[in-house]
Amino acid sequence: VQLQASGGGVVQAGSSLRLSCAVSGRPISHYDMGWLRQAPGKEREFVAALRRSGGRTYYKDSVKGRFTMSRDNAKNTVYLQMNSLKPEDTAVYYCATTTTVLSGIGDPHNYNYWGQGTLVTVSS
Repeated sequence: VQLQASGGGVVQAGSSLRLSCAVSGRPISHYDMGWLRQAPGKEREFVAALRRSGGRTYYKDSVKGRFTMSRDNAKNTVYLQMNSLKPEDTAVYYCATTTTVLSGIGDPHNYNYWGQGTLVTVSS
């Protein structure tokens, strides 16, 4: 399985970006998918997850109401719509697959296949 993240960039606070993660090698319907991020000097952290069964989504508290994760099975792509961006959202964003149980989706160590990351920089 290969994942290719894109859509990052430099934006001002309050702006929006949509990240995309194109998956090849296997249908995304086989996976629970996640977005994770790593800010400079910080550990990688969970941002959002989308379960393959039922399509339910889960978010880090600080992005709830601002970020929306979705998928397009026909395009084998997952998205992260990010609105009202804040400087603290600055990070490299990664998409990844997981097979963990629900209680484990918040732990980056439970993600298996990772994309290369796309940089999001939010200026104040």
